[in-house]
Amino acid sequence: MQQVKAKKALGQHFLTDLSIAERIADTLRPYQELPVLEIGPGMGVLTQFLLAGGYDTRVIELDAESVAYLHEHFPQLEGRIIQGDFLRIPVEEYMPDGAFSLIGNYPYNISSQIFFRLLDYRERIPCCAGMLQREVARRLASPPGNKDYGILSVLLQAWYDVEYLFTVDEHVFNPPPKVKSGVIRLVRNECTELGCSESLFKQVVKTGFNQRRKTLRNSLRALFGSDYDYSDPIFAQRPEQLGVEEFISLTLRLEELQAKA
Repeated sequence: MQQVKAKKALGQHFLTDLSIAERIADTLRPYQELPVLEIGPGMGVLTQFLLAGGYDTRVIELDAESVAYLHEHFPQLEGRIIQGDFLRIPVEEYMPDGAFSLIGNYPYNISSQIFFRLLDYRERIPCCAGMLQREVARRLASPPGNKDYGILSVLLQAWYDVEYLFTVDEHVFNPPPKVKSGVIRLVRNECTELGCSESLFKQVVKTGFNQRRKTLRNSLRALFGSDYDYSDPIFAQRPEQLGVEEFISLTLRLEELQAKA
């Protein structure tokens, strides 16, 4: 069978450097006893190292041509190739009960959505690793006070320790993307409860960053109201200056305000 043709609509850029693929697979080494779900395996450049490393591997791939290629070249994946969209199919339909790791050379055009969905399954996914656009990778791993820090940084770091591992240049892909890539690893932290409403926490974070150039006194006015006492110094800061605990603190204040209404 011929090589799979990369499809722009699916954001496909096939990694050609085997040493990099092996390094990405090795990021899961501390969790080798867990089953692995690979998103978007394409022609299996990363898959081959997961299998060689002894990982109990399943893959999910939207592209029918890639699925056919995988069936032909990876017979050991028989019954473990899911044709479908990770963003749409419930994970329960194709992963056994219990914890598993997530990995992939994630399509640039949906990488943020993949990590939002990761949060839905955080109690089952203690480790997630892979490659995505460098700017997005940096955003996920960015600490407070950095211009890259944003909504997804806060929401992920509430539940995971996020580490930026290394940068990958454009020339090791076919076709080459116009941007560099970054490899990250997320490891579940010890947080089991935020101590506040999770839905309200998300609302506070998103509302704050929707006007990130404004101070929280201005950006959160829609939630707290014009009559709220904004004298606390936290409201004089911008959202990128706050860590997870400070956003939790703001959420608790909002809960208290709403309880009195």
